[in-house]
Amino acid sequence: MGTKILGIDIGSTQICAVMVEHEPRSLENTIKVIGMGTIKSQGLKKGSITNIELASNSIKSVVSSVVRTAGIKFDKVIVSISGKDAKNINCKDVVNIPEKEVTIKQIERAISSAEYKVKIPHDYEILHTLPYNFKVDEQDNIEDPLGMNGTRLEVQAHIIAVQKSAIMNLRKAIEKAGLKADNIVLSGYASAISTLNEDEKALGTVLIDLGGSSCNMVIHSGNSIRYNDFLSVGSLNITTDISTVLHTPPAVAEEVKIKYGTLKPRSNELIVLPDLGDENSSHEVDISVIINVIYMRVEEALMILAKMLSESGYKEYASAGIVLTGGMAKIEGLRELATAIFDNMPVRIARPREFSGSIDVFQDPANSCAIGLCLYGAGYFTPYEIDSERKLRHKDEIVLRPNPFVATKEFDEHIPQTIPSNNSANLDDVMPKVQPKQKMELDLKIDDNGDKDVLKENIALEKVNSVSKFMNYLKNLF
Repeated sequence: MGTKILGIDIGSTQICAVMVEHEPRSLENTIKVIGMGTIKSQGLKKGSITNIELASNSIKSVVSSVVRTAGIKFDKVIVSISGKDAKNINCKDVVNIPEKEVTIKQIERAISSAEYKVKIPHDYEILHTLPYNFKVDEQDNIEDPLGMNGTRLEVQAHIIAVQKSAIMNLRKAIEKAGLKADNIVLSGYASAISTLNEDEKALGTVLIDLGGSSCNMVIHSGNSIRYNDFLSVGSLNITTDISTVLHTPPAVAEEVKIKYGTLKPRSNELIVLPDLGDENSSHEVDISVIINVIYMRVEEALMILAKMLSESGYKEYASAGIVLTGGMAKIEGLRELATAIFDNMPVRIARPREFSGSIDVFQDPANSCAIGLCLYGAGYFTPYEIDSERKLRHKDEIVLRPNPFVATKEFDEHIPQTIPSNNSANLDDVMPKVQPKQKMELDLKIDDNGDKDVLKENIALEKVNSVSKFMNYLKNLF
């Protein structure tokens, strides 16, 4: 059995959860989608949690749906956070190499030392520290210093820091939903993981996730993200514009946006829309008016994003151009308009990378972040990183199942309980397994005191309990 990873993209308009099964020890390092669900968000606005109770209920509801679809528990939970209150901070430092050969510990020491060289605002905490360049002695631009010989190791890294209150509120909402986040990941970073290919990463690319109420921008160059930014405009603004200009209810405006969501001119055609505040009366609207409303809002958003890119100082790092993803990226004609606004830079509309599972999941750009979160949990991150839990992650680590997380009863009740028939029972099906709580206690005893005698007693006790349960099971069979 592989590791079950649950990725939860917590957006302001919808929450998308995807569960995958990861087999890290298989030759193909396979990943398979085994469950997915979406729900309209509540308790969130413009990338921030505004009501913990409502947000928690939305999260719990969509996770229950995914667990019911998958029919199995999850082992890891990876959650997104928007870049609304994120800061960009660059840092660097040099450390000595006592053993004259670079090890994982020395890489971690260099990155941590670089973090301490910069001042993080007291109301912010580090979410990711992403090295983008290493130098051993006088040799610069080293892709991976591990195993190299030298006396000094220098690292340059990009720090993404987020407001403490935003992270605390997110953790509260997650925990109130009966979950524990193993990692929190910047949403733009997750989207980049699921959409950018290796050439785009190496040459440098601007990834823009066009969401429901916001746009998240990251610039990926070489080994790492070099810049991130946020715009509080999204497809929900288009819905509001249509509702206001055409004087029709927001729900109708949303349907109109989805049905006529194009930036390309169309022949004149009249449609009938109900009046705002009096749905018993209606009026006719030319489709060209709808297209103009959509065009003006999208054009404005892209122009602001283009200005943000120019002012970032990192435009020259984006040799591979612009990659657009997210729900708003589905608007017909977006690529052509973006190409013109971004000074004829190459523009690509991206869907999440495909692997085994439901094809529909990979056809929708709106799922890019959720898929990226699952990939992050499976080890698809930058070559080196200190993550949200302040642990060093690296590309050569084997990402296995952590200590099992005991889901709450709300999720357990959606998992089918199967009992093998008397005629076809096998040992794998009927042999009682160590419960997660027992296993965690056993692991703690190994780590805390290292006493072999105590360890033997614990193992013996587990064997006695297992045999006793097995004999009771056989008695029930006959």
